Amino acid sequence: MKPRQRRLIWVLLGLLLAGTAITLVLRALNSNVMFFYSPSQVQAGEVPRDAAFRLGGLVEQGSLRRSPDGMQVNFIVTDQVQRVPVAYQGLLPDLFKEGKGVVVSGRLHGTGQFRASEVLAKHDENYMPPEAAHALEQAAKIPAAGTPGTNP
Repeated sequence: MKPRQRRLIWVLLGLLLAGTAITLVLRALNSNVMFFYSPSQVQAGEVPRDAAFRLGGLVEQGSLRRSPDGMQVNFIVTDQVQRVPVAYQGLLPDLFKEGKGVVVSGRLHGTGQFRASEVLAKHDENYMPPEAAHALEQAAKIPAAGTPGTNP
């Protein structure tokens, strides 16, 4: 075998290994990516049905319900246009309150209820996750009256 052929084989082998490594890294990243959606996007059906995602907005006033043992919590996340019921099993963050911003991670079930695996509350009076703030701004631009699926 000539040196030129040997070099070509090494280059092709290197490209094959690099391509395999890049493919494995991209697949690993893709399986761990979690996108953010607002309640309006959830109600419009823009969310993945078989993947986890983040839902953000405000905890609706008067919607917080706790089980007798305090570990099962139900509440509603709203962007002031649409509403999504959320169920969570576990302890809530200390700063979690009705009327305040929240981001929950989990999956949407066939009943339309979002089952959260993690609840994140804002950490001071002026902070709201950028995605949640943007979603609330977009929802405020949509007229509430006459919007299909709007819950009073």
